[in-house]
Amino acid sequence: MKSRSGSSPLKICLLTYRGNPTCGGQGVYIKHLAEALADEGHQVDVLSGPPYPHLNKNIGLIKMPSLDLYHPDHLFWPEKISDLVKPLNMYEFLNVCVGSFPEPFTFGERVYAYLKDHKNDYDIVHDNQCLAYGIGKLAQEVMPTIVTIHHPITVDRQEDYKAAKTLRQKFRVRRWYSFINMQLKVARKFSHIITVSEFTKKDIAKEFSLDENKFRVVHNGIINEYFYPKQNGPRPENSLIVTNSADTPLKGLNFLLEAVAEIRKKQPIKLTVIGQPKKDGIIENLVAKLGVSDIVHFTGRIANEEFADYYAKSTIAVVPSLYEGFGIPAAEAMACGVPLISTSGGALPEVVGDAGIIVPPADSKALADAITRLLNSPEERKKYAQAGLDRVSSVFSWKKAAREVAEVYREAINDHRRFS
Repeated sequence: MKSRSGSSPLKICLLTYRGNPTCGGQGVYIKHLAEALADEGHQVDVLSGPPYPHLNKNIGLIKMPSLDLYHPDHLFWPEKISDLVKPLNMYEFLNVCVGSFPEPFTFGERVYAYLKDHKNDYDIVHDNQCLAYGIGKLAQEVMPTIVTIHHPITVDRQEDYKAAKTLRQKFRVRRWYSFINMQLKVARKFSHIITVSEFTKKDIAKEFSLDENKFRVVHNGIINEYFYPKQNGPRPENSLIVTNSADTPLKGLNFLLEAVAEIRKKQPIKLTVIGQPKKDGIIENLVAKLGVSDIVHFTGRIANEEFADYYAKSTIAVVPSLYEGFGIPAAEAMACGVPLISTSGGALPEVVGDAGIIVPPADSKALADAITRLLNSPEERKKYAQAGLDRVSSVFSWKKAAREVAEVYREAINDHRRFS
């Protein structure tokens, strides 16, 4: 039997310490890469910690139970006290109690224990930015193992540290991100590293002190089932949309809110934020301070099936991020045929190309000027909308990504055989 790319199908094990797509972009990545690889004829299992992913029936799910201490039904507390009898579970619990994030480490230990006994079940293991000691040990001692690093998490730490106002808050940031020291060490143990953009490749290589020759760039795909140019009649004339983890400083929503507050002094405008701010958090307080609560609407979490409809009711999509390792929201907006304004943060210019207006990050005036220009230029909006559709169809496909990832797998397998 051959895969659709013409080579023998592979037995693939994908790893993700949090698999549910609602937990963030890494869950989305695993779900859609797994499905695309399976569609290409490969056998795919996902080893996941909770909350678990929702996968197609042709993909295996192997659950790696943890204490799941961020579950809302038993927040920061084990569901069963008897679970603490296990030393690894006790380690996980105590570390959460002191404000650190032990999930990557503990997931890696569980994965190592499982896969050292099931190494013959797979041709390749693919880690999804867990970078735990156990997974590094797998790569060095047990079986071919590669990793995807989406972006350098050191950047998140820097921005969260800058946003912290007090010494206590800064200490909490340091404590939370203590797992980064492990990731920096483990990243060096892989022969092949996938990342999602040329920009990110250079950033990760610098931050992690890695040889760029280890990297293979494979762009993410877009799910056209959910992101497409839905026809809902004519677009409104004054409506912005942003998909945002509202209180995450790197996402730059505060600069967009400042831009909207400035624009409303001159012309009508409203902003829809796909997401929900923290109660009494930075964004909620800024909305009140700027006096824009009447024109800013937070949707909360929405179903995948609703995205196209929201985009269809928008004049312009904005991605105000200070840094993106890839920038899925930019590609999704383009796939929906919405004219796009993006910052130049991280890999965003590489994703957007010439299919949108690009402004400097952390610059509310530049955002306001670009938004005003596009709101007042229907022809320019039409041009960017079509350019975005053309770019997505030619560059961002999960089928293309799966085929390119499979080639990296084969390289890593051959290298492992050669040096074993």
